[in-house]
Amino acid sequence: MNQTCITIIGVGNGGQAMAGHCAALGLRVCLYNRSLEHVFPIVQSHLIILKGALEEKGYVELITDNIEEAVRFADIILIVTTATAHRDIAERMLPYLKEGQTIILNPGRTCGVLEFSSVLSKRSSLKVQIAEAQTLVYACRILSPGVVNVIGVKDKVMLAGRNRCETEYVLNQIKSVFSCFIPGKNLIHTSLENIGAIFHPSVVLFNAATIERNTPFYFYRDITPNIASFIQKLDQERLKIGEAYGVQLMSACDWITYAYPGTWGDGLCERMRNNPAYHDILGPGSIFTRQLTEDIPTGLIPMSELGHKVGVLTPLMDAVIELSSVLLDIDFRKQGRTLKNLGLSHLGKEDVLKLLS
Repeated sequence: MNQTCITIIGVGNGGQAMAGHCAALGLRVCLYNRSLEHVFPIVQSHLIILKGALEEKGYVELITDNIEEAVRFADIILIVTTATAHRDIAERMLPYLKEGQTIILNPGRTCGVLEFSSVLSKRSSLKVQIAEAQTLVYACRILSPGVVNVIGVKDKVMLAGRNRCETEYVLNQIKSVFSCFIPGKNLIHTSLENIGAIFHPSVVLFNAATIERNTPFYFYRDITPNIASFIQKLDQERLKIGEAYGVQLMSACDWITYAYPGTWGDGLCERMRNNPAYHDILGPGSIFTRQLTEDIPTGLIPMSELGHKVGVLTPLMDAVIELSSVLLDIDFRKQGRTLKNLGLSHLGKEDVLKLLS
């Protein structure tokens, strides 16, 4: 595995953490971003230092804003950007991809592989592997360019490709780097286990005035019992969608202790407050945060539409989508992962299930 070449697409919190960890393991690593202006210290030193749950540093061999150079460097390409960038990244990567490469979306959010592979299908003869992680491996924050505080590392993260063989192939390729990855049942499984889409928008909406007043608060630690209760009711809609597609999903409350085994508490509110990985995460500085601008169009919208496809009502999901759209004055459905935009609106339940399983 030491000769494996990995390209990380994205220099945000997760991208820098992944690049540093892979480089610390002795892998050849390329770090790509459209602009390198705000990571100039990394460009100079090629070093990324991880602190906290991971105490290590790694030398990044290549740092580039040239997408062709980044794609041609890699055996494995890890996409670590907001999910709203997936389609654009796929379009820009498409001319330079080569046979046998593996692409992993970290995370795919909901239906990420479908959106990405719909672009790759323009080169119909191209044979690459593609999979999506259910969530990002780390809870992490950049302290300064090239220095990342890793607050926590998830113990288990589901991953799925377009079929079982692809899932197994990708897992075998990446398991020596990320042992936390485990096989999801199928893409319905990883897509509907997008817990962030349940947590994030609710907390932001119910704290919108606090955010706009620039009053600091802890995103998870300051949650109240009533907001936690709303999240659990919202989560029930997700669980019902999974049941309709034949997948038994994990409740949001159970997921916290599954992903972070050291967490304790009798219910969702206590577990969100007591999760060490969540403890010091502050709320966003603006309501125009990825916790709405990403989690609505690539999370709640495709979840809701998958539910409607099989007759599952999602009034709370639809309300959160509508309120977020009005609050930010953004038509999230226009560019979001609707079944129409994914090219699936003409399919019935069984056809969608077959495609995602």
